Amino acid sequence: MSEKLSSRSVWLESSEESVQLLGKYDQHFNLVEELFDVKIIPRGNEIIIEGPDQEVEPVRFLFEELLQQIRKGSHLTTGEFEYALKLARNGEGERIRELLSDLVLVTYRGKQIRPKTVGQKEYLEAIRNHDLVLAIGPAGTGKTYLALAMAVEALRKKQVQRLILTRPAVEAGEHLGFLPGDFQEKVDPYLRPIYDGLYDLLGAEVFQKYREKGIIEVAPLAYMRGRTLDDSFVILDEGQNATSEQMKMFLTRLGFGSKAIVTGDITQIDLPRGRYSGLAEAPRILGKIKEIAIVYLSEKDVVRHPLVQKIIQAYEAYDAVRENTR
Repeated sequence: MSEKLSSRSVWLESSEESVQLLGKYDQHFNLVEELFDVKIIPRGNEIIIEGPDQEVEPVRFLFEELLQQIRKGSHLTTGEFEYALKLARNGEGERIRELLSDLVLVTYRGKQIRPKTVGQKEYLEAIRNHDLVLAIGPAGTGKTYLALAMAVEALRKKQVQRLILTRPAVEAGEHLGFLPGDFQEKVDPYLRPIYDGLYDLLGAEVFQKYREKGIIEVAPLAYMRGRTLDDSFVILDEGQNATSEQMKMFLTRLGFGSKAIVTGDITQIDLPRGRYSGLAEAPRILGKIKEIAIVYLSEKDVVRHPLVQKIIQAYEAYDAVRENTR
């Protein structure tokens, strides 16, 4: 018995909608036809989807959902379209609206910051609902950038009075005195990724103004000792390179009206032999405290070049084989 074929139409209101939905030069066509057994036929303001019933309907639903968000002001990237397409293929098309409608903030350049994956959406919800979040996952999953975006938005809404951003300067063993230059010149190389994220979100001029006023503070982890951080949004980046003692020190700095995020990749620990990663052991110690959220991101949440996902998967497979051999 042959499959029942159907044809459904989606209607566009402008040429701009066509570019966002179909991509420049209709480059999204191939992505759709690689994952679904359908044929896409553009005809003026009409997009016709032809194929078996069970293939046509998810694509029609996807297009309608994406158009709704485009009409609300979302700017759809090819990466977001491809991820939405994979959700539809896996029967999770209804989650597309959750992702595209969750606008964290708009940067000074007008760039919209939203979760790009289901894992990132869950991470943002954890930050909103908990005062302490541990985010563990590989590079490229948006751990630090999304935490910075949430921190900037909290500052804009006056939910906190300052942002405190820190990293372990593990490459220098936290002993920075022997390096040339003044204090700022010594620590800047280790804090550069945080600067880059804040420049992108705020612009260099606003960032510098906030630093001068003490609204934003960026410092190595060692300089957090002995402080109590009230009314602050505090981010510890590269937390896998904090020792057990440093992690306890950092977590106990949390003051009233504050929120703390710890991010890191426990497969990339740079500590000397014999030193334990505070982030690697924290879930075992803190896992039963319901007010603390522990979020695990994976290669599925990588939003860099598609090749990065494959590189992460290859290394994970290699490490698994090596562990079994041992």
